[in-house]
Amino acid sequence: MLLTPRTEAQRPVPGAPRTRPGSRRRAKASALVAVAASLGLLAASAPAEPLGVGDHLFPHLGNPGYDVASYDLSFTYPGTNSKPLQAVTTIDAWTTQDLDRVNLDFAHGKVESVEVDGAPATFRSAGEDLVVTPEEPLADGSWTRITVRHTSDPVYGKTRDGGWVRTSDGLAMANQADAAHVVFPCNDHPSDKAMFTIRVTAPNGYTAVANGLPTDVDRSGGATTWTYRTRHPMATELAQVSIGRSKVVHRTGPHGLPVRDVVPAKDRELLEPWLKKTPAQISWMESKIGRYPFETYGLLVAEAATGFELETQTLSLFERELFTQSAFPKWYVEAIMVHELAHQWFGDSVSPGTWSDLWLSEGHATWYEALYAAEKAGRPMEARMKAAYAASDRWRAAGGPPAAPKATAAGKKNGIFRPNVYDGAALVLYALRQEIGAPAFERLERTWVHRHKDRSPTTADFVALAEDISGRQLDGFMQAWLYGEKTPPMPGEPEWKSADPEKPTGKQATGKKAAGKQATAKKTTAKKATGK
Repeated sequence: MLLTPRTEAQRPVPGAPRTRPGSRRRAKASALVAVAASLGLLAASAPAEPLGVGDHLFPHLGNPGYDVASYDLSFTYPGTNSKPLQAVTTIDAWTTQDLDRVNLDFAHGKVESVEVDGAPATFRSAGEDLVVTPEEPLADGSWTRITVRHTSDPVYGKTRDGGWVRTSDGLAMANQADAAHVVFPCNDHPSDKAMFTIRVTAPNGYTAVANGLPTDVDRSGGATTWTYRTRHPMATELAQVSIGRSKVVHRTGPHGLPVRDVVPAKDRELLEPWLKKTPAQISWMESKIGRYPFETYGLLVAEAATGFELETQTLSLFERELFTQSAFPKWYVEAIMVHELAHQWFGDSVSPGTWSDLWLSEGHATWYEALYAAEKAGRPMEARMKAAYAASDRWRAAGGPPAAPKATAAGKKNGIFRPNVYDGAALVLYALRQEIGAPAFERLERTWVHRHKDRSPTTADFVALAEDISGRQLDGFMQAWLYGEKTPPMPGEPEWKSADPEKPTGKQATGKKAAGKQATAKKTTAKKATGK
């Protein structure tokens, strides 16, 4: 995610037991499940209650006891944002222990019915969980299908930080970090990635686009149904559905990659100067870290005031204003485009194992955003990192160290997107490159995205790989940079100083604003320097 800069005036076959493949097990998710189980959270005799996989920042996100293999989502849009969408969510999953009931994350919407392996199941709400009790308990290692018929309400998205985004002509989706379950029932944690099939039915005159590639378009009477399917597993927070009076613009990227952009039909020509930059930006990223990891890419430009840009998998969400507001320099807009593109490797293909590992996503996206600005617009990386170092102690005091961010209020997903996980985390990468040298650092980057493609590794995995690549013991070095309350000395830059957080000088930026200010030194009123 990357916050949008603004001036002050602009703020606005189911049921059959099968042997569960070991390759499907996710080490981090299993460890978190073990913690939950050890606390007795899954006891059959316990009352229905919200569970979680033990994430420090979002303790009730995700659910233990099963591993989702795929989602099949069907939405029927009524042609207005004032009424709920009718929806059907089908989840295929492997159980990872005996289950008398299954918790799904689902915070809003009317549940009409639930079936487990084709048989009716009872259900009730507990906090932001939908607790499902099948007719027969599910045995460990079973393949099961859960079908939920429900509504999905875009009006609710106005009162919560995430979920459906109401655009000028329809809807888009922004689920990061804890809002996918506002839209559909799911195991809403990035440690449990799955394949997605998404079907959207809307009145004729609307166009629907979702993650992945289209597989079918069915026109019947006054409505059209579009079907999209991913070719790689995806975290729930990266799901995207666009419904609007849109134009889909097609072009070809490197190696014949299908590139498709979704824009307001009226803005097709206006936005073309920006859209045509994407293939070259993909080529630039590939020159740094290797082949683009997905089946397609493109920009979803929405006429909506979100306050951020978002790296939804294969279809990044952007505010229209970013491209039409003349106050933003061209180099800056391009750098933000690269930030969201970089996330396709860092954050999407390689997702955070827990939300405390967010620095691995945002830090890397900020790193390549800054590197692009340095190479293409003469904005020195060293100068940006020196400025980040000067503010680093303040960022750590306000938001926590990069790999140990402070928790935020429930339902306020943007609260964790502070400067410490943007430029503060990019600063960690700069320090690591200074410590192990540029050649080893570049090998580390390429190896990281290749080794962990389609997975959700952790900070510990990154540190271990850095040690393997560099041939050096880095525990102490990385511990200080990732978890220290104070910023360590920068290798090779003894004169760099970080300001005392107890003695602010001038108007101190906090939260998302600080990230934006750090990213664009000339824009003192910017909300954010880098997108999500």
